[in-house]
Formats: sequence, C-alpha cells, structure tokens
Amino acid sequence: MLLFTAGGQLFGCDIAVVREIIPARRATRLPGAPGYVLGLINLRGTVVTVIDLVARLGAGVADPHDGSIIMVEWGTRAVGLAVDDMRDVQAVTEQAIDAAASGAAAGLPASSVRGMARVGEGLAVLLDVQSVVRQVMSTVEEQS
Repeated sequence: MLLFTAGGQLFGCDIAVVREIIPARRATRLPGAPGYVLGLINLRGTVVTVIDLVARLGAGVADPHDGSIIMVEWGTRAVGLAVDDMRDVQAVTEQAIDAAASGAAAGLPASSVRGMARVGEGLAVLLDVQSVVRQVMSTVEEQS
C-alpha cells in the first residue's frame, strides 16, 4: 500500500494502480468542472486531469505549490490525484483490512473505500482509487 495524507487524514491505496508520483504543480482550470477537479496539466506532452483529493473529501483544498500528485491509470489515460503529503509504502495483508469499518469513511461513498487498516500508530483509510477516479471522471465527462 502507498500511504499518503489528504486533509489531515491518513490514506492508503494499492501501489499496483500507481503509475508515478510527481511534485504538485499548477493546473489549468476547466470551466464548469466541479470544485474538486483542479484542472489539466501537461505531463511530458500528455494532457492529464488532476483531481484534488482533499477537496473531494470536503476537507479544504490541496496546496497547488506543495504536496504531490499521484498518477494513476484510468483506461487508456492517466489521471492525477493531488494529495498533501506522501508517507510510505507498507505491506498490508488482506487479513489486516477491516472492510466492515469502511462505511462512508472520510466523506467518500462506501464504494470508494476498501476498508481500514492499522499502520504503525494509526489507522489508514484504504481507497479504491479506480472507483474514486471513475466517479469524478464520469461527472466531468457528463459536463463536457
């Protein structure tokens, strides 16, 4: 699991869905896009939509000059998730994941949360990143 913080909360996601991690950068705003879509960036000649995970959680707005962008594959495209801070990569076994505790953790739909896992001294909300991206991108595409 890749561990990171967004809106002061510890999250994890499956490292297999992560293409790369890049430093935060300014995005060009998309007119009419929801507030949690930062906009578009040019990543080595490819236009990438960046989602502000902090804003999506309703926990403020990610700092566009600080933090990181987690690049994930979505179909044939790459999508970025802006987060506050990268923490660590840790092995988390399926037995360590408490799916019953997921509910609507961290203000996300239950379908976006795989569960909770104890990592170090705290609990991490384990996100289904593909579900988060699918929900946001379907909203963006409907408005296009």
